[in-house]
This record gives sequence, structure tokens and C-alpha cells, in this order.
Amino acid sequence: MDLTEACYRQSKTFPREEVYGLTSQIRRSAVSIAANIAEGYGRDQTGQFIQFLRIAQGSVKELETHLMIVQRIEMASVQSLEPLFAQCERVGKMLRNLIRALETKRDAPA
Repeated sequence: MDLTEACYRQSKTFPREEVYGLTSQIRRSAVSIAANIAEGYGRDQTGQFIQFLRIAQGSVKELETHLMIVQRIEMASVQSLEPLFAQCERVGKMLRNLIRALETKRDAPA
């Protein structure tokens, strides 16, 4: 949720004409990360939770791609985007570690 909040704050600085373009895409992908984690957690089965965590991983990559586009077209400075890239990396690592832990637990003999 911290990443989502940071993306909302950064995207407030984008040009008004991007409100339905990159601004919207960045916000949606950022919200999707937290929403998929929450939805998966609410499921009854570990396998379903893992699947939603993988969807959240995809949203992290989607967000990183949008941020790279923003950087390439110079809608924001590298310095202002760097903390977002770092947060994306941390969230991605946490998701990978959680998936591995859940897979190990799921696959362990009872």
C-alpha cells in the first residue's frame, strides 16, 4: 500500500492530458498489487493465494514498465522515480519469497 500511495503522489505531478493515459495506468497497476494480495489472502486454498500473488507480481512488472515509459518520455525525473523503482524491487522480492514459502508449506508432507 505504501507503493500505491507513492505512485499516486508522483502521478499528481504528471501533465493533465495524461489523466486517462499513463496516470491512470500507473494508478491501476499499483492498486492491483495490493488488491490481488488481499483477494488471494481471503481465499480458502493456498494454491489460490499463490495464484493471486503471481498476478500481483505481474502488476509490479506492469507498474515498472509504465514508470520506465514515464522516465523515457521525461514526464518525471530519474531522481523522483528512483524511490518507486526501489519500492517495486522490494515488493517483487517479498512476493517471490512469500510464494516460495507458501509452495514449500503446501508441498510438504503432512
